[in-house]
Amino acid sequence: MMRKPALLALVVLAACGPVSLAEAERICFERARLAQQPRGEVAVGIGSDGRAAAGVSVQISGDFLAGRDPSAVYETCVMSKSGEPPSRPLHARSDWKG
Repeated sequence: MMRKPALLALVVLAACGPVSLAEAERICFERARLAQQPRGEVAVGIGSDGRAAAGVSVQISGDFLAGRDPSAVYETCVMSKSGEPPSRPLHARSDWKG
């Protein structure tokens, strides 16, 4: 019978395995967007009790702070996650505004 720590280690290692190319491209596209520029949102509202509420959220990636090229970030990320190069370059994607 396998011990619990050994089983847990197998589960963790399985989670680190490669993902499909399509999934890697989806994940890495978001990473490339954050390498291009920070993202943020502002929320303002009034609750049912009449109290005002507000919030601010900002996402800044280390890739952006380091000045990395979004296309290079995308290609490296896809390769590391799927083990394959992207099916097309970042600039060739119709949803890229770079």
